[in-house]
This record gives sequence, C-alpha cells and structure tokens, in this order.
Amino acid sequence: MDALTIAAAVVILGTAALLRWRRPAWYWLTFGALVAVLWLRIRYASVMEACGLTVPPSRLRLLLAKATRSEVPASRVPRIRSLKVTRTGLVLRLKMRPGQDAFDFAAASDRLRHSFGMQGVTSREVKAGVVELRMTGYDVLKRVQMPAKADAGTLRVPVALREDGSVHYRDYRTTPHALNIGATQSGKSVYQRRLVAALAPQQVALVGIDCKNGVELGPLARRFSALADNPDDALGLLEALLDRMEATYEVIRREQRISADTPDEEITADIWGLPETLRPTPVVLLVDEVAELALFASKAEEKRRDAIITALVRLAQLGRAAGIYVEICGQRFGSDLGGGITLLRSQLTGRTAHRVNDEASAKMAFADIAPDAVLAAVQIPNERPGTAVVGDSSGGWVLTRTPFTTLRQAVNACNRHADLTPEVTELAAWRPALDDADARPGVDLTKAA
Repeated sequence: MDALTIAAAVVILGTAALLRWRRPAWYWLTFGALVAVLWLRIRYASVMEACGLTVPPSRLRLLLAKATRSEVPASRVPRIRSLKVTRTGLVLRLKMRPGQDAFDFAAASDRLRHSFGMQGVTSREVKAGVVELRMTGYDVLKRVQMPAKADAGTLRVPVALREDGSVHYRDYRTTPHALNIGATQSGKSVYQRRLVAALAPQQVALVGIDCKNGVELGPLARRFSALADNPDDALGLLEALLDRMEATYEVIRREQRISADTPDEEITADIWGLPETLRPTPVVLLVDEVAELALFASKAEEKRRDAIITALVRLAQLGRAAGIYVEICGQRFGSDLGGGITLLRSQLTGRTAHRVNDEASAKMAFADIAPDAVLAAVQIPNERPGTAVVGDSSGGWVLTRTPFTTLRQAVNACNRHADLTPEVTELAAWRPALDDADARPGVDLTKAA
C-alpha cells in the first residue's frame, strides 16, 4: 500500500469522524447508511435468532430432512419485504412467520437497537402479518431539523420531530382538543409559537387567552381575530364563542334537510359537510396559562372562575362539530385547580407533556390514558428544552422535540399572513387593537348567515 492510498484513507476516515461529530445527518447520508445496510444484511439472521424472533422449522421440513437423512433445517427468520434508507435512518418491513406477533418485535426493539448498532428502533404493525421497524441512525432530537416538505393540510400542521425521525403533526380534524403542560423553560411556549406560525397561512380564525397580560400572544396579535389578556375579558370571549357555537349548530340543523331522496354525502352533523358558501371559518382557541383562569381570591372571582371553567368544558364537549378547537397550556392541570378541571381534562384527547417538575404533574397528563408515558415525561433532561412526550386516548405515546422558534420568527409569520385574519362578528369586541399605520386589513371569512 503506497503513501497516496494511506493518505486518502486517512482523509476519508477523518472526514467521516468529523461529520459524525459535527453533522450527524450528513454523516448518515454519506457514510452511515451504507455501513448500516451492510451490517444489517450480514448479521440479520444471527440477530433475529439471538433476539428470539425466529420460529422452529415446520414439521414437513423436519420429516423431509429425516427421510433424506439430511441436515436438520435451521430456524426460520422473518422475511425482509423491503428495506428503505431515509434521511434519518432505515425503514425495514418484515413478513412475520406463523406464530409470531407484532408485540414480539416491540418487546425486542431495545435488543435490536444494540445488535444493529442503531440509535433507536421502534416497531408498528402495518397489516396482518407485516411489521415495520423504523431505525434511526443518529440522535435526531439532539439538533432538530424539520424536512423541507411536510404532508400538511387543512388544520393539520407539522410542529415537531419524533424520535424515530418522522414528523409529528397536530391534526385538529382527528384530535380536536389537546392539553399541553410543562414547567418553566421546558419549551411549552416554543411549541405554542410553532403552532401559531404553522396555522397562520391557513383559513382559520385564531383566538387567544393570555392572562400574563398578553406577553406571549400579544406580539402575534396581527393574526388573531380575538385576544383576551385578563380573566374578565376571557369570560366574555368564551361566552361569545358559545354564542357562535349555538349559531353554527342552527346553520347545520337548517341545512341537514334529511329525507329519503337526500344523497348520503349531503347529510352532515358538522361544518365540514356544509357547502363552502355557508361553512363558518374554523376557530382555534389557545389558552396560554389555564391556572390563571382557575385561581380565585374572593367570592366574586370564584363565581367568575366557575363560569369560565363551565364555558371551557362546554366548548370542549360540543365545539368540534361547530369548528371550534381548544388548545390548553399550563404548568399543572389537576384537581387542585378546583371543580370542573378533571371534567375538562377528560375532553382533551391530545396530551403533550414537556419537562415537568414532579411525577404528579406528569400523572395529570397521562395517568388516565397512557401510564407508561408518565416515567418518560419525568426523565426529560433540563438541557433539552422542547422535548416532550405526546400521547392520546389510544394509549400510545412517542417522544418528540419542537424545533426552536424565536418570538421574532413567529411574529414575522403572523405579520406575513395578517391579511388572512378573519373578522368574526361575534368576537369583534375582543379584536386586538393595532396601530393604523401598521395594521393590515382583515378578510371576512365568516360566511354563516
């Protein structure tokens, strides 16, 4: 081996080491993916056997081996149906052998991670007999990089990256209401900014309640149709939303006209089945700190507090069909906030928990839907703000991290799309007051009669 070959090898190895340290995504796409595929192909059978993911040979094969006095056939491994390299890892689809179950692969995911030398392995059942293993080649949550293209849609926006490298979406059509809890400096506000910035280009009315004198949502006011910064205004705003909900239900009921000759596609019980000329603009309500609405210090404040919580419960119970979606944020969300809180929590299907200060706070979010997620929420490190555990009523949960979004970036997004801000008649009294020189005209997207 001459000196030139040695020098080239040193340069390649040095480049690979530098990329792996400074730019793990680039390392994966240039070197890591090739090494991982070769390693998987070479060790696949032995790893499956070591992890207990093989099945004994069939009786027929054993009888044939005995009849022909040939070698006893080896255990059968799951068949690889496809192997795809992605920007964050590998996606492996396997055809399970008779007698195997998708739970076997989920239970062995940590052993597979060590055996194949990957950062993480998650599994899911694609269909009967087929399981998908998503392997990440590096720590995708260390430095979050969202893909350039995302499968977004109406009220479906990308907000974070999952630990398996896929995009996490906030889909209001499938998960209408959600709870977002987290301690101070845990990334809760960044998640909210990302959500607002992603919703800004859509035909949706944003409504905010920020009882910290509007310091979180106030800078984004150009894209908000209504904004309340104190509990008194919050009560009035919620009551106006209830009036809008009732009016929307009247429109839906009037347009149903169910008869024997009415086509099935024209029968609806929510706004999405209405003609576009009659469909009201969907509303997303963001509550920045729910504890400020639930605390009270006098009898008068207690009466106001009960009215606020009752209004939130009604919106969470009935608002989906009327196109009203609720996103509630807070540091804690349990029965210690008073009556009606647990009833409200039961209506919040989506759950997101950033770093919390105690196990009790994590239990407030996940104990009733995904007990396994409680420990994961408590273990989020301080040096990784934006990391969160996301779960829903199905019992499943996943670790995500929101890309850092500055307040300036969120403000720019809201200002850029300020012309899409609808004028909602019922909420006109809470429309943010803007300087005439800076304000941009809104567009009336409220089409309900």
